Amino acid sequence: MGGGPRPEHLLVLLPFDPPTAIFDRIRRKHPHVKITFYQLHFKETPWSSRTQPPTEIFHDVTLLITLSALPPSPEDCPNLELIHFTSAGTNHIANHPIYTDTNIPLTTSSGIHGPQIAEWVLMTMLTSSHHYALLHKWQNRHEWGQNSQGVGLLRKLHDKVGQRLGVLGYGSIGRQVGHVAKAMGMDVIAYTASPRNTPESKRDHGFIVPGTGDPNGEFPSAWYSGTDKKDLHHFLAQDIDHLLISVPLTKETRHLLGKEEFDILSKRNSFISNISRGPIIDQPALIAALRAFADYCSSDPSYADTEFRVDLEADMKADTSIPGLRGAALDVTDPEPLPPDDPLWDAPNCIITPHISGLGSAYVDRSFQVFEVNLDRREKGMKLINVVDRSKGY
Repeated sequence: MGGGPRPEHLLVLLPFDPPTAIFDRIRRKHPHVKITFYQLHFKETPWSSRTQPPTEIFHDVTLLITLSALPPSPEDCPNLELIHFTSAGTNHIANHPIYTDTNIPLTTSSGIHGPQIAEWVLMTMLTSSHHYALLHKWQNRHEWGQNSQGVGLLRKLHDKVGQRLGVLGYGSIGRQVGHVAKAMGMDVIAYTASPRNTPESKRDHGFIVPGTGDPNGEFPSAWYSGTDKKDLHHFLAQDIDHLLISVPLTKETRHLLGKEEFDILSKRNSFISNISRGPIIDQPALIAALRAFADYCSSDPSYADTEFRVDLEADMKADTSIPGLRGAALDVTDPEPLPPDDPLWDAPNCIITPHISGLGSAYVDRSFQVFEVNLDRREKGMKLINVVDRSKGY
């Protein structure tokens, strides 16, 4: 009697105009789902809204899609059975009573960010190693720089073939960066909290944009794991030229990388990319490591260049005694937004962008695709994907 799925009420709380084409797609496939859209407006960051929906809007909602806005308390959402976040992580709501005091399943949009963030990582990596700041200066000056003093920097340029990418957190983003890096001839090594000793354990069981990532965990030439400093330091000591930070922010990963870790990486004067969360890095320690490298280069006649020393990169094969880190690309900082007087702005060889590496025209549609996969699975009684493990914090 009365076959078919029971009625559902989906509430969507997002900071842009309603994605009507996506809503139409959901309604065609799931006509039993009523959709309510409420547009929010942010303050300085996506994690705090300037406007909040009325509390009563949550009362009969069974499904919620949001970035950060949640019902004030569990009592305000007695029928809520699934919350889907449009972000890759949930650290920004980890102290909310919906997170701490309920068992409502939480799913994330992990898996959708790989393509655009991988492009950001490669863009900033190559911007630094190919001395784009110097090239851009030449263009602005209408200068054909072949005879310029700075052209010597380009003759020292190392392409990425044979260089080693260390991926700290081999999730969906790390897998896509590894995919692209491998295509450029780089060696890829991975680090995860849990061991990945079997083919099944190496597989990616989350959402995957078709044609991207590393679904079967085939790209790393070596896989390291652990949850203590000794394990981490063993990984960092593997002659890493470029370190990608793509672990979630938890109490265990806060300030995971500081002076001790940067000292290990300084043996290769590694370049660091952080697309995860700012507090994973001890920021003053990073600034000190960047300054140590830049100060050495500016004081040593064999590396000094009075006009373009910000673009200097050591000859990694010839000299392993240079201190510090040769550069960093940071899409995340601590805090956000970064205050105008923060010393990080002036750290040498440091590229800073305002937490935008994951943005792109496909973002919203892909995030809803994750939700739609889970809506199908839920109706069929199947296990959901991208479910947050509250005990781990991700």
